[in-house]
Amino acid sequence: MVIFRWIVGVLCGLFAAGWLFTFLMYVLRDDDRFAELGKRLRHFTILIALLWFNTEIWGRVVWTIFTWGVPTA
Repeated sequence: MVIFRWIVGVLCGLFAAGWLFTFLMYVLRDDDRFAELGKRLRHFTILIALLWFNTEIWGRVVWTIFTWGVPTA
């Protein structure tokens, strides 16, 4: 799970950096192509963050269901 968190974190960070860069370029150059690219990158950033969140939550739900009656130690 740690590897998954690192992969998702790096991907989310890269997409967020690209989103901020394209937003900055849109503000500085007033080019609508950067606005469209920034919008797409923002959507992918949110999609990756929601994928991570849902995987964390549902992973815990499945883990709890499978280990519900198992005694510890």
